[in-house]
Amino acid sequence: MSLLNPYTIDVDNKIFDDIYKRISLYPWDSLISVDGWDYGTDPTYMKELCEYWVHDFDWRKQESKINKFDHYKTSIDNVDTHFIYEKGSGDSPTPLIISHGWPGSFLEFLDVIEPLAHPERFGGDINDSFDVIVPSLPGFGFSEPISRAYGPREIASMFNTLMTDKLGYTSYMAQGGDWGSAVTSWLGFNHSDYCKAIHINCLTIRHVDGPIGEEEIKWTKLFEEEQLLENGYRTQQATKPQTLSYAMIDSPVGVAAWIIEKMRAWSDCNGDLESKFSKDYLLTNIMLYLITGTFPTASWIYYGRRIEGNTTAAASIVLSEEGKRVEVPTGCALFPKELLRWAPKSYVERIYNVTRWTEMSSGAHFAAMEEPELYINDVRTFATKNYVS
Repeated sequence: MSLLNPYTIDVDNKIFDDIYKRISLYPWDSLISVDGWDYGTDPTYMKELCEYWVHDFDWRKQESKINKFDHYKTSIDNVDTHFIYEKGSGDSPTPLIISHGWPGSFLEFLDVIEPLAHPERFGGDINDSFDVIVPSLPGFGFSEPISRAYGPREIASMFNTLMTDKLGYTSYMAQGGDWGSAVTSWLGFNHSDYCKAIHINCLTIRHVDGPIGEEEIKWTKLFEEEQLLENGYRTQQATKPQTLSYAMIDSPVGVAAWIIEKMRAWSDCNGDLESKFSKDYLLTNIMLYLITGTFPTASWIYYGRRIEGNTTAAASIVLSEEGKRVEVPTGCALFPKELLRWAPKSYVERIYNVTRWTEMSSGAHFAAMEEPELYINDVRTFATKNYVS
């Protein structure tokens, strides 16, 4: 096992003072706006959120909750990489690496780490425990600032190094949604000597041969239609992310609005954002981008995917030009309001060795936060039946 450096999150008060000053000075009166969400983030809601942010939000309380888990940093390919490492109960917990996406962070999984690692504390079987590893992607959060874009294939290589060279595992399981699904897929495809099973709750991979048959062609057309109004941010971040950075680097309100719009649109909240996410969670996640200054570099992953090549439709990747698939056992959790509509099972089975296919009753893009019990139970059941070290 290579050197792991324990890490405690302790943000300097001067950083808060600067952020809160900028929020307080935001020129609301100069903002020509239309109420509601049709044009983007609702200005009435943003004013309410910012008022709470300045007067009621308590970062130190959230920081204490985050620090309840063991945090580490270690150098991988010269990038100082942050991760949570919660060792599971019992004699042989299953090693599990969980990868987040954008505009999320490792914070997405805070409420599922303990139940996964210590099921006996929640009425479960200690033999179902996991060693849970939740890293921050390069350029995100407390991972070291990066000087170039990293795509999901390269990140998967880094995370395999984390699990094997750094943590000493000879085999492990991987899980992810959004960009985490792409990273997880590359782990199962390129690193199957070590990554023995994967579980995804978002389909970001495409088959090189495209859709076959009426059902798959219908899905393709519907997917493309649904993505038309979501492609703006994606195109900007994949082509000219630096330009966006100039606008965001000194505007906490701008960063918040950019992220909040996606949290609302991509969740199963029926328009009521706080029915799924508290103000405290929303602001803690936003603050993570602000206090680390990583909003610009986090958006680079879209650029990184593009320069890695093998891309097709929006947010989609081709693993193999020869049509090869992920052969390790793959669990697919289909949450009904997922932003990236799932393909028919016939299509997915040409990309993955699908051994579990679960159509959920509720939930969307941020599965671990929106429906933690459904998420935990599906990951656990899949691992019990499919992971062999």
